[in-house]
Amino acid sequence: MRDFNSLSEKEILALAIFLEEEDERIYADLAEGLRENFSGSAEVFDGMREEESEHRRRLIELFRQKFGEHIPLIRRQDVKGFVQRQPVWLIQPLNLQKIRNQVSAMEVETRRFYERAAARATDASIRQLLDDLAQVERTHSTRAEALEREKLGPGQVEQEEEAQRRLFVLQIVQPGLAGLMDGSVSTLAPIFAAAFATMSSHDAFTVGLAASVGAGISMGFAEALSDDGNLTGRGHPWLRGAVCGLMTTLGGIGHTLPFLIGRFELAMTVAVLVVLAELSTISWVRHRYMDTPAFSAAVQVMLGGALVFLAGVLIGKS
Repeated sequence: MRDFNSLSEKEILALAIFLEEEDERIYADLAEGLRENFSGSAEVFDGMREEESEHRRRLIELFRQKFGEHIPLIRRQDVKGFVQRQPVWLIQPLNLQKIRNQVSAMEVETRRFYERAAARATDASIRQLLDDLAQVERTHSTRAEALEREKLGPGQVEQEEEAQRRLFVLQIVQPGLAGLMDGSVSTLAPIFAAAFATMSSHDAFTVGLAASVGAGISMGFAEALSDDGNLTGRGHPWLRGAVCGLMTTLGGIGHTLPFLIGRFELAMTVAVLVVLAELSTISWVRHRYMDTPAFSAAVQVMLGGALVFLAGVLIGKS
């Protein structure tokens, strides 16, 4: 790995060409990834890709004039001081705000590179081009805002924000809620049956832990294998599976942990209070994200939870 200050003007130009090519491809990937659900933002990134392509063309033209046809491959990872950029395909599903933050960081890093490169250049034409590109990068935030105004018509920003909300619900909230409901409700029966059958906090905790982890694994795989997301738009199956499995486990662990308390009566009281808090949380999530009326959500969740709880108590005491 080389230090930036050790690079020659030829190497600086070659590095600049690689950086512009990388940014151009990142913008192209972002545009393609957003096109289906956020067409307006996709056009914004198409415009920024075209700008990066023009920058690369100017750099290559100057390189030809100064150093010939062969451009050495010098990449950002070959030079100290650059921040590694996560490939777009590794940050699925795409989040508009996260993307805008990443793009802003990219522009700042590129601007600082051109400022340092221009300060080191001794050739007048090279210095002029690098300084011009640094100036362009300084105004890129303004240009991005102009592109947004141009490409995103009235009401389209609100439409894309609503689309982002729908995707969040489909890809995160729905599998998470399904897991939380299954973990919180389905584990009630075995945990409280074991508790009342043995009157032992330790035995109830062991059964609860096993039920919670087992349910989490089962629900995670079931969610991941149920739908690959290509037709439904529900996102990457393994992400949904991980969310669902984790929330299932957490839902069961919540009312299992009180049984770490040695006194059985106290542990039982705390566990019941935790169950009420879990069911209230599920009701709120259903109302907040699934547009279920608050009363209906509360009745559905509380009734289901109460029935399963009573089943566990009756079985445990039989």
